[in-house]
Amino acid sequence: MPPDPVELNERGRALADKGWLAEAETAYRQAIAADPTWSVPHYNLGLLLKYQHRWPESLAVYRRATDLATDDGDSWWNLGIAATAVGDWVTARQAWFRCGLQIPPGEGPPECDYGVVPIRLNPETDGEVVWGRRIDPARAVLESIPFAASGFRWRDMVLHDGAANGYRIRNGREVPVFDALERLAESPYATWEVQAEIDSVADFEVLQELAEAGGGAAENWATTVTMLCRACSEGRPHRVHDTDRSADTRRLPCAIAALDEAQVDRILAAWKGRLPHIKVLERWLVTP
Repeated sequence: MPPDPVELNERGRALADKGWLAEAETAYRQAIAADPTWSVPHYNLGLLLKYQHRWPESLAVYRRATDLATDDGDSWWNLGIAATAVGDWVTARQAWFRCGLQIPPGEGPPECDYGVVPIRLNPETDGEVVWGRRIDPARAVLESIPFAASGFRWRDMVLHDGAANGYRIRNGREVPVFDALERLAESPYATWEVQAEIDSVADFEVLQELAEAGGGAAENWATTVTMLCRACSEGRPHRVHDTDRSADTRRLPCAIAALDEAQVDRILAAWKGRLPHIKVLERWLVTP
């Protein structure tokens, strides 16, 4: 009796759910061998390879999946992600076109502005969610200053998934959270943490303005950081999380993104020059 491709594909799914990735890959490849014209095991294998960051292999598998199922939007989207990961812009542009997206003409990486969205860094571990500007369907540049423990920096370019994994509110509208898959380009900016005493949030807004004018960025971690349970982070946050703020509004923990220490010194000096009552208690480098 010949092998059953449906049974082999389902075996692969079950093994993948258990985290037995090598065994799942074998089952999917056996399903493909049993029926090379069936697109589903190709799609599932491509997904497995994607989450292992095996981009050239994932790209090849999704090319075959889209050949077999030319109207499968999910396969085209994942083809676009894999093509973006390896810098195959011809294929990426073709994939986005087949997904019905309007992409500016050209031959290199698409330069779009899909607005600011939440990006979940390290989704398999701590899952910090920051804000990033999408510059095409699979790339975003981080606009928040991430915690140093995340391994990411302000202005890193990241490759992100296309399926929503939770939601946040921005300007009164619900926007999807996208999981980061990997960093594509590392930012030259490092992160300094600063502890200061201020009179009001308006004092920090001056720091933010001066940091931006000085070519960096500042973020008030006392008001922008909210700890969420996993269910809320990957769904819709409960209202109670919106009130989880620091009780001490005078002591400011904030982050400054800058190219070097001299730039941080200039920003802080300009802040104290504008607001002499500010007390900078300490600052330290938190990323190399």
